[in-house]
Order: sequence, then structure tokens, then C-alpha cells
Amino acid sequence: MSSRSRKRAWRLAAAALLAAAAPVGATDIELRVCAEPDNLPYSRRDESGFENRIAQLVAGDMGATLRYFWQEQRLGFVRKTMGAGLCDVFIGVPAGFERVLRTRPYYRSTYVAVRRAADPPFAGFDTAQVRQRRLGVQLIGNDLAASPPGHALVLAGAVDNVTGFLVYGDGPAGQRMVEAVATGAIDVALVWGPQAGYFARRGKVPLTVQPIEPPAGLPDPFTYAIAMGVPRHAVALRDRLDEILQRRKPDIDAILAEYDVPRAAPSPDEAAP
Repeated sequence: MSSRSRKRAWRLAAAALLAAAAPVGATDIELRVCAEPDNLPYSRRDESGFENRIAQLVAGDMGATLRYFWQEQRLGFVRKTMGAGLCDVFIGVPAGFERVLRTRPYYRSTYVAVRRAADPPFAGFDTAQVRQRRLGVQLIGNDLAASPPGHALVLAGAVDNVTGFLVYGDGPAGQRMVEAVATGAIDVALVWGPQAGYFARRGKVPLTVQPIEPPAGLPDPFTYAIAMGVPRHAVALRDRLDEILQRRKPDIDAILAEYDVPRAAPSPDEAAP
């Protein structure tokens, strides 16, 4: 055997020995998740959000290494993250979000009213209370558009007694709104459920989280289904995630419950995208 052949044989033997010594189940698969760096209760760099927890569960089920690309979800966030090839999965997107390929919805939530436990319930948008109580709503996006409850308040004639909270500011908007209720700066916060439930349980005073219904004639729904999103061409990844979401639903539901995410019943016409 020539010197070159002996060296080649040695390299092959060494490679086989290293492969045999590798841990069972070792893999080079990565689950690259697009996430915001400071947006509790969804995600944070220390991986303390419920979307972080769900990402860990899914990556573990796939036998994949979990990697994050951190980017605030502002204007152009899909283009800057998934569109640039920097990540492959959004853990939570509206089920109708057309910029990505979606899984089946894995939970559905609703807007809620957060108030101090000692105060009267929020009685809906067709009563005089909406023009008398101090109310808070979320302002969404760069154009400061109101959330669906904000539109309902405008239709009810509530303007001067309403405070808007920017989605982007000093900490999550839901946290600032709940704190404003706890301190008495406002009477009722109309907040997206996952944010409300998480921060209300951690309030400085006892708070009540109450699901609310839109007034008749309002075109904007108050409940939305949430799915995972992948690149439009990634059908195989979408299907794999769908299978895991269905099979691990009890575990995912337990995570959502731990974070006090209010959940609404699935819509009868809710179907796979």
C-alpha cells in the first residue's frame, strides 16, 4: 500500500471512529426562529416568553438545534428577516397573514377589558360608560392606527376620555396599559388577550380580565386565530410543524395556560390555509 493510500485509509478509519462515538440522535438540523428581543409575554432574549417556550418544544420534537434571529417586528420585518434568509419560522402570526405560508392555527385569542377588581365590569360599547370612564387602547403600526376596540370606541362617540398606547415604546404596550389601570391613571384597558392576561396576573393590585364582544355593525373582529409562519416555498417545513402542533397540542395548551393566555373557541369555518 502506498503512503498516500495509507493516509487515506487512516482518515477514513478516524472518521468512522468519530461517527461511532457521536451521541445517538446527534443532528445538524437547525430551527431558525425570527423573534423580537423584548416583547413579553411572547419573546425575549433570555427566552422567557411563551413563544420561546413553544419554539423550544418544537425544536426538541424535531431533534433540531434552536437558533434565533432577533429583530423588532416593525415595518418591513418579514423582508428584513425571513425574506433575507436569516430565519425560517415565526412562532406566532395571524392565521390570515399573507406574507408567509401558515400552519393551521394552534390557538385563538380575543381582546379583553382589564379593570381593577373592585371596579364595575366593562358593560360593552353601547352604554354611556364608554363616554364616562377613562379608557386605554393600543395604537398599532407606524401610522398609529387604532386596534379594533379603538374603532368601536370611535363609533360609540368616546374620544376625549380615551388614551392611546403606542405598540412600540418603553416596554410592551400591554404592560404599560395594565400598569396604568393598576395605578388609577385609566379605568379600563382594552388590550389584546395574551398581553393582558400575562401582565394582569402580575399587577400591583387585584385586576380582572374580561373578554369583550364587538358592537353590532363593527367590521373588525375581536378574536383572531394564531398560526406559525414559514417562507412561502417551505411546504415541507410547514407540514412538519403542522404535525407537531397537532400531536403536541396538550403541551402547547399547558404553556399558554401557564402564561394566562385567554383562549377563544375555534371558529366553525376555520380551516387549514
